[in-house]
Parts: sequence; C-alpha cells; structure tokens
Amino acid sequence: MQNDNLSRKAKALKPFMAMDILERAQQLERDGRSIIHLSIGEPDFPTPKAITTCAIQALHDDKTHYTHSLGTYELRQTIADHYRKRYRVKISPEQILVTSGTSPALMLACAALLNPGDKVIVSDPGYACYSNFISYCDGIPQPIQVDEENGFQYEPRVIRERITPQTKAIMINSPANPTGNLLEKERMAELAGLGITLLSDEIYHGLVYEGSEHSILEFTDNAFVFNGFSKLYAMTGWRLGYLIAPPRYMRVLQTLQQSFMISASHFGQIAALTALTSDEVAKDLKRMREIYDERRRFTLKRVREIGLGVAVEPTGAFYIFANAKKFTTDSYNFAFEILEKAGVGVTPGIDFGESGEGFLRFSYANSLENIAEGMNRLEQFLHNL
Repeated sequence: MQNDNLSRKAKALKPFMAMDILERAQQLERDGRSIIHLSIGEPDFPTPKAITTCAIQALHDDKTHYTHSLGTYELRQTIADHYRKRYRVKISPEQILVTSGTSPALMLACAALLNPGDKVIVSDPGYACYSNFISYCDGIPQPIQVDEENGFQYEPRVIRERITPQTKAIMINSPANPTGNLLEKERMAELAGLGITLLSDEIYHGLVYEGSEHSILEFTDNAFVFNGFSKLYAMTGWRLGYLIAPPRYMRVLQTLQQSFMISASHFGQIAALTALTSDEVAKDLKRMREIYDERRRFTLKRVREIGLGVAVEPTGAFYIFANAKKFTTDSYNFAFEILEKAGVGVTPGIDFGESGEGFLRFSYANSLENIAEGMNRLEQFLHNL
C-alpha cells in the first residue's frame, strides 16, 4: 500500500533480506512445513547459566532503574580491563558508552560523526545494514569491492585511491559478516595509516577458530569500536552492546544517548559483568567455540561437495559465503526457491551488496544434525536442477 506520508529517509531504507527469508520460513512452519534454518546469524545455544542466574538475582535486588547514561562505571571499567588484557590497549571507562545492543551504538556513532554528503567506505559484500545506518544519518555509503580470491579483504592500495575530500570514515568488520573471514593484521595497520577515522565492528571477536583477531585500537586511537554480548555470549535477546570512541566525541555521544535511549538495562549490565569475569562462563564459551568449529568444518566440506565454491576458508564468526553462480544470477529469488522447494533457509548474497550477487550465506549457528539434514535437502534440490 502506498503511503505518501512516509519520510524520504524511511522510504529509502533497504529491507534486510535475511529477515524476509526468516519471516517466510516462519510462515511455512506455521503451515506445518519442516524448515532447516541456515540463514540467521543467531547462536542456538542458551545464554550461559551463570549470566542468567546473575540477572535473576539482580531483578530480585530491584536493579531495574535507569543507570548513568554511559552505563554503570563498574561495567565500563571491566570492558576497559578486558581490552587491556586481550589486546594490550589502554582505554578509559570515560571512552565507553554501553548501549541497548550494538546496532544502536552504530546509529549513535553515525549521528555523531556524519554531516550531509560525508562518505563512509564500506566493503562490498559487507553487512547489509551498514549502509542503512550511514544513509539515515545523512551520509553516503561508498562501496569498495572485495574479492573472494583474497578472502574478501580490503586492499589498502585500492582504498587509498578511492579516498576523496568527502570520505569521513572507513567501516571494517573482522571477523566479518557475511564471509566469516578475518582482516589480516598487516592490512589493519595499513588502513590505520591512511589517516581516516575507522569504524570497527568487533561483535564477532572471540568466535575465531584459526589464527587470532585484532582490535583496530592496536593500531590507532582514531577509531570507533563496536562490540557487545549478543554473539559470543549467546545474548542476542538481551540487547546489550557498547561503543568505544575517542574522548572528543564522548559528550555528544552521551547527549544522543540521553535523548534517544536514556540508558541500557540495569540488570543486563550487572549480568554483563559476570559474562566478562566468570570462570564458569569462560568454560561455556570454550565449549561453544569447539562446537562451532566442528560445525564450520562439516558445513564447509558439505557446501563444497554439493557444488558450491569457497575460495578461502572462513575462520571466524559462524558464516560461510559460498559462490553459487553456476546455479543462479538471482540470489534473492534463488534463496526463496530453495526455501519453498527444499525447506532450507539461506540468505541471498545480494543482501550484502552488488558484489554478493550469485553467492549464498550459510549460518552454522544450528545443530550438526540440522545442518546435515539441510545440506542433504539442498544437495537433492541442486541435483534436480
């Protein structure tokens, strides 16, 4: 239905195709169909018990009120300690803003940083919603194609050539969605040396199975870092993230938070302290990583066996971005055809940029049994083609 009262900004936003697939899959399930979900990047594990126990106790203790708009000092100090221990970088609690999920952190950073016409370099393919955040805050996404042959990594030389006076920032994501690949340390250092503000999405840190992830703060202070508890700690529904920013931006970020979000949940922040400090949680995370890695290796093997291509093996997050160009040049409709005919939900590559066309993203955040069944169904579907 046409609605002429919508704002231009709202009408310009692109739908998140992964959610289109999920919502259709849920409708099919309500109709009695068996659907294997390999489309959505959400851990299938429960939140570690020590975290939920802490949250329940916090509710009993009436920790249900507004906190400081930046977040509780205890949590911000613990996040600072975590980055010091993990990455050997020194940040202050006053540089940290705790948010109701990592997406609001991205929105606040774009609102603080961008003026109309400012450009932000984003990878193509890259996370589907980055461009929406940038555009909604009056910026212009500046896509840079990254190639599967080198693991979908930025080429700093290419970025240097594409920088203009309007380029305000460069968006990086490692481990990456949708590819699962890590950005090499040397490339991160080169990007930091370009002198452009870096926006670093580090939400998949901790979910690495070969090699090691690096924070952009190891290479520059001129960066905004986005992280949170959704992916590593299986806390997607808790809506708890954080932003680390240069000190000169903190007052305006705080003002934006006060105006639009007020603060993140009190009991959630208390539970997040347990997430970062509990030995019991650390053991749970180790177990989850081992299971993810087993699924990764199995899914990668099966994806290749059924005729899809993966040039560089992904080593982080829980995604495999597979080349399906010998089967389709329309990944959106192909993904819906797979869903309707095979009962398997996968995400179309076009969701992640024009260079993602012809690819399919698989999430292995599902049980090994379900992944195996999904791959068997997909193999039969492709055979029938």
